[in-house]
Amino acid sequence: MPDPRGPAWLGIDIGTSAVKVVLVDGAQAPLAKAAVPLATSRPHPLWSEQHPDIWWRATLDAVAEVRRAASDAFAAVAGIGLSGQMHGAVLLDGDDRPLRPAILWNDGRAAAECAELQALVPGLGRIAGITAMPGLTAPKLLWVRRHEPELFGRIRRVMLPKDYVRLKLTGEAVTDPSDAAGSLLLDEAARAWSPALLAACGLDADRMPRLAEGTEPAGTLSPAVAREWGLAGREIAVAGGAGDAAAGAVGIGAIADGDAFVSLGTSAQVFVTTGTYRPAPETLIHGFAHTLPGTWFQMAALLNGASTVEWAARLVGFPDIGELLARTEAGFRGPGRLLFLPYLAGERTPHDDPHARGVLFGLAPDTQPTDVMQAVLEGVALSLREARNCLEAAGTPVDRAAIIGGGARSAFWTRIIASALGIPVTRYAGSEAGPAFGAARLARIAATGEAVADVCVKPPVLDVTEPDPALHAAYGDGFVRFRRLYRALREEFRA
Repeated sequence: MPDPRGPAWLGIDIGTSAVKVVLVDGAQAPLAKAAVPLATSRPHPLWSEQHPDIWWRATLDAVAEVRRAASDAFAAVAGIGLSGQMHGAVLLDGDDRPLRPAILWNDGRAAAECAELQALVPGLGRIAGITAMPGLTAPKLLWVRRHEPELFGRIRRVMLPKDYVRLKLTGEAVTDPSDAAGSLLLDEAARAWSPALLAACGLDADRMPRLAEGTEPAGTLSPAVAREWGLAGREIAVAGGAGDAAAGAVGIGAIADGDAFVSLGTSAQVFVTTGTYRPAPETLIHGFAHTLPGTWFQMAALLNGASTVEWAARLVGFPDIGELLARTEAGFRGPGRLLFLPYLAGERTPHDDPHARGVLFGLAPDTQPTDVMQAVLEGVALSLREARNCLEAAGTPVDRAAIIGGGARSAFWTRIIASALGIPVTRYAGSEAGPAFGAARLARIAATGEAVADVCVKPPVLDVTEPDPALHAAYGDGFVRFRRLYRALREEFRA
């Protein structure tokens, strides 16, 4: 029987490390959650790939888990929203089958193609909101055309990760402006595919998905999937959805000009909503279309976020990350002696350097696992500080921010970030759900036509962490060394 509390909304986030699904009721309370882990393949240096079909299998498994946990509420699902990792090049043939594994956002193979694109399209950064970078979709397409020409000739569709799952759900090839923005193929001001950028990649609009705003219905659940999920007999709207950064903004109500937050998922971002399109490619800030109509955002995109914490725990042989964090916090006495450059997968803002790699500097005979963990937490925080400075150079000061994503669960890390940035940082209840919850909100708007402002309210505040003045001053000294260390090693990374 349907849940007597009314309709429910399903949010699906196609992440890099996991597919996450959340079921939300009419009061915006999460009823059930599930996460199914994903593996990434790195067959060559700089490469990062996932096969699209693993996203679909993980989606089915995660939805099945949510359905078991809240069967009555699941039967009342009235809309589905999608979020996903951005920039992935999903290349399909005429039968909508993947031609190769998807090339992901943290893949760095296409550096030469970036220079080619810049030469082919003068003013690219003003059109697309950012200079050409290897992790974006367009340079990857040039790489495939150069290195896999037979395969390139068979491309019928170019999709983005969440939209491949939409194709399996609905049979419709659709994307939204916020995800399309990260392809480097969108005219951001017009919120339409750019003929010049498509032509530079050897494509045309016929090979691209249709564009729909994230709040619009962009298809309905297919009868076959509806039957499999026990939802047959009625139309269930699937919203346009959003790239993960924009979906995270929707989830915490960052919908007004100046709303800012830090996202700490596999990667990290400093995100500020803007009421107009404000490109500043010279600062390596991304000026992109938001998933909400008539709205854009500026974003500093970092390739390494909470994933560095998992890496550090494996490095020191400490499988219980929570316990390692607790021990690190218990021994915390201020900035540590170790410096960590968190560039395990290269870096985008502020370096645009796919060759950069992680560095632990200052190891000594008495270095402990907790010292390594503290250095990792501080390294990401200092990287966020450098990214925030790029936003300020673009004319967008950030004097307070929310924090979302898996890293937001740690009050200790939040304290370090607030002090490193020198700003108050707000945690909202349930903010770790992030993009999946935002996708559920978009599902509700698409299905009901409710106003964005009525649905996308800010969640209840969990806590506000003020910066510690003494820590902020100490991290200022560390920040100088942090930046100097990267500059000293930049040419070594390339070598």
